Amino acid sequence: MAALPIPTYGLEKLFLFPVYQNRAQYLKATGVEAPEFDATRPPKYWFDPNADKAPKRSLLYDNVLASDDKGKTVFGPDGKAYFEPMMLFKQEAATVNLPIGEYCNEPGTEIPPVPVPMRALEPEEELFQGFGGVILVRNNNVPEVGPTSFSFQDRETIRAIARKLGVQS
Repeated sequence: MAALPIPTYGLEKLFLFPVYQNRAQYLKATGVEAPEFDATRPPKYWFDPNADKAPKRSLLYDNVLASDDKGKTVFGPDGKAYFEPMMLFKQEAATVNLPIGEYCNEPGTEIPPVPVPMRALEPEEELFQGFGGVILVRNNNVPEVGPTSFSFQDRETIRAIARKLGVQS
């Protein structure tokens, strides 16, 4: 898949599978109830619909955002976030583990969730840390520029404001 024709975008544009924020969203999207939440396993908000068909008992996902044991993003020597591989048993990959979500600090939700597999970055894409530490994708082929001049309407609005303030141009 080619890089998007915009300067920056969120990681969700790279996700290989849909992500379900809660059980109601999962039900609406799939038409079936989510399996009962297992607090002994990490929350998992996505599933691989083809995992059950895999010939081996484990699946390797080449690209998940690298993170530590607490779920915090890990940065390489260049200061940038990066992808790492992740292996899951196919039964794990084939299902979600969605918390009930009816109250804060639900048992099992303190564990970092299973990261979502993503497509590989295209040569013109790179990961970077945006405002608030959010990891985003930058397309280096699309310049990040704002308007370079005022439109006729912009100039008319400025003139109207100047007239109202009694400023001579």
